[in-house]
Amino acid sequence: MKPVPENRQISPFIVLFLIHSIQVGVGVLGYQRVIAKSAGYDAWMSVIVAGLLTNIIVFIIFKVVQTGGGDLIEANKAAFGKWFGKFFDSVYLLYFCLSAVTVARTYIEVIQVWMYPRISSLFFAILFFLLVIYVVNGGLRTVAGVAFFGTVLPAYLVLTFAFTIPFADFRNLLPVWDHTLLDMMKATRDMTLSFLGYEALLIYYPYISQGDKSKKWAHIGLLITTVIFAALTVVSFAFFSEGQLEKTVWATLSMWKIVEMPFVERFEYIGIANWCLIILPNVCISLWCASRIAKRSFKWNQRKTLIFLSALCVVAISMLQERNHINTLNDITSKVGFYLNFGFIPFLLFMIFLMKKVKQKK
Repeated sequence: MKPVPENRQISPFIVLFLIHSIQVGVGVLGYQRVIAKSAGYDAWMSVIVAGLLTNIIVFIIFKVVQTGGGDLIEANKAAFGKWFGKFFDSVYLLYFCLSAVTVARTYIEVIQVWMYPRISSLFFAILFFLLVIYVVNGGLRTVAGVAFFGTVLPAYLVLTFAFTIPFADFRNLLPVWDHTLLDMMKATRDMTLSFLGYEALLIYYPYISQGDKSKKWAHIGLLITTVIFAALTVVSFAFFSEGQLEKTVWATLSMWKIVEMPFVERFEYIGIANWCLIILPNVCISLWCASRIAKRSFKWNQRKTLIFLSALCVVAISMLQERNHINTLNDITSKVGFYLNFGFIPFLLFMIFLMKKVKQKK
């Protein structure tokens, strides 16, 4: 593939924000109840295991792009040939669109439940995706800038969970390891949706100047995400009893209810509004990757494709009105992401090495 011009490349340090910003999305608002169903209050260990597994997959992703030609499209072509490679390109294109719809629709549901019950999901989606189109049309450097500010500006929200400490009972986490290994594995799998997003590295790797130096920043980004999720899990489990957590859909938002400040009464409104800064880079990165795949694999115009894909996402969001539909959407995204990351990516690396050996023998 042609090298990316230097004026369009990003610093290796920015990879930290691209990785971290796309991982901390809507999943962090209510993942506690999901993992507690599988492994109870031992699930905090599953969060750490899931974080370690993502580091292994990111290590494999770097091997794939460095040995497979530079990005996912070249790697698929090297491993499966031209036409089968395009098929897997299409799968990832649809997957990134699915991720964008899942993040945006779940956030709209949070707004409808907590702030504005009568707001139209179609109206909000149109305004939101117009902003996404504006950002993505600026190129990856603009998207990376949004990811940077989407990480730094809302970072103060982490401190607000300290308000729960006086009301927490950390004895809830005892006894440790009270569940079977199978339960822990199920909880680790359930964390998939919350940790998804790092696979976008397969697409934007050619845009990283001195890509090999970005490895440490990618793993640092994953480490920060894992620490935040693990700490939030422990605080949530100490704050809620298991019976309470079973009935709490958005545990993270519910903890904001006890935040008391002299100048604000309902802090969860501020938290949800600020969360839009966190959601925006999620959707921008996903749609940039989808439109980039369309350009690289099918030679489509990236800007026109972006508008078309955004319109499809808006239509899909407007059709998802019921709570069970949104739950199903999250489940599908989680399963597809799990199989693509933990199944296809290692298989892709294996096929690249296999095809290289075959060519060497010939």
